[in-house]
Amino acid sequence: MTKALGMYPLMRTLALGAAALTAACNLGPEYVRPSAQVPAAYKADANWKPATPQDQAPRGPWWEVFGDPPLTALVVQVEVSNQDLAAAAAKLREAQTLVQQARAGLFPSLSGSASVIRSQSTIGSGSVPVSVGRRAPETTENIGLSLPWEIDLWGKVARQVESSRASAQASAADLESVRLSAQATLAQDYFLLRVLDAQQRLLNETVAAYERALTITQNRYAAGVVAQVDVALAQAQLKTTQAQAIDLGVRRAQLEHAIAVLIGRPPADLALAPADPPTSLPVIPAGLPSTLLERRPDIASAERRVAAANAQIGVARAAYFPTLSLSATLGYQSTDFSKLLSAGTRYWSVGPTLAGPLFDAGLRRAQSAQAVAAYDASVAAYRQSVLVALREVEDNLSALHILAQEALAQEAAVEASRRAAQLSLNQYKAGTVSYLNVVTAQAAQLANARTALDILGRRLTASVGLIKALGGGWEGTSASPTARR
Repeated sequence: MTKALGMYPLMRTLALGAAALTAACNLGPEYVRPSAQVPAAYKADANWKPATPQDQAPRGPWWEVFGDPPLTALVVQVEVSNQDLAAAAAKLREAQTLVQQARAGLFPSLSGSASVIRSQSTIGSGSVPVSVGRRAPETTENIGLSLPWEIDLWGKVARQVESSRASAQASAADLESVRLSAQATLAQDYFLLRVLDAQQRLLNETVAAYERALTITQNRYAAGVVAQVDVALAQAQLKTTQAQAIDLGVRRAQLEHAIAVLIGRPPADLALAPADPPTSLPVIPAGLPSTLLERRPDIASAERRVAAANAQIGVARAAYFPTLSLSATLGYQSTDFSKLLSAGTRYWSVGPTLAGPLFDAGLRRAQSAQAVAAYDASVAAYRQSVLVALREVEDNLSALHILAQEALAQEAAVEASRRAAQLSLNQYKAGTVSYLNVVTAQAAQLANARTALDILGRRLTASVGLIKALGGGWEGTSASPTARR
């Protein structure tokens, strides 16, 4: 019993010494967030500073700035039923379990065993038996506990925990990226669909107007005032516009199907009634808070992967040094089951083991170089993600500013073409121009009106794109009816 108890002070001493060594020996470089080349200001907005990822900052229901309740109802379903989002959430849970697995390496493991062995041996001595015979078969029962522990002398396990934790944080940012991307894609598809609804209404109204014009032309032909070619032109114009109205159905159906998939529903289960697009765009403050870009989840994910790769350098360098293992066993062994748990059948052992490779043909050196190369690649990916973010913000800021000017010019073109079409029709009724003039003017009016709606759709999608590029919503954003200008 004294011997059995004597193992515990030894184990305690070794454990305390190992803990002290572990605290002092974490190999590998300490992590420092890599720098990224950034401008002092945007071309379209000078209020910006270098980004510090804050992917956990709340974004809020940014889509509500468009003041469209059906859009809000659809976006809310993304959180519930989108399958890409569900997959990203599962990957996050997987990454979190890897952190737990890595942390388990910091602690000893306890395992138990039980065995029953039936054996028989031959009685003899040396190569020539003095007496030859067989012993009677014996049954040996064994019950024991084993406590192996590899001491983390060089911080290998600690670095692995650090890497796994950073990878889990990257997965959390990936989840936010998927969520934001799905929400933004749905909003853009929704606005394009609403623009098609507006174009459909425009074409339907135009078809009705062309039908009236055809009736006028047929009456004038019946009265002998105009030639048959005028009737043919009016019929061609009407049928062409009807075909355009029908063609819109293809694109609208595809957008509706895409929205259904984004909210996790079969396309056959979703039918959106026609409605007008928003009459206002969100007003983006002239001086955007610098925290907007900092909240981009893809930048946060890339930065966390740099931290994970940095920790892996320490894991690789720790392989150069020997490992120290401490093992302890305690059990009972007997050939008589009734005496298995008696004091006389007890055994124990405890002791450290120091082991390390003496020759590995350059394996550890290659693994270390691989870790450094992986770190360099992750740094480049992080810097590239920052550049892409800057480009996306610049693209959408420029698009919004330029499209706002284009919308003003296009509105003037719509008004001018409307007046030209009306004047041409009046002149035709007066008999001063041919119907070809009317057809030309009306075609220009329709083309300009459709172009104006296209510009509105592009402005809406650019607004969503800018919000997405900035990492989501922000405080103080509002919608203004005058924003369309």
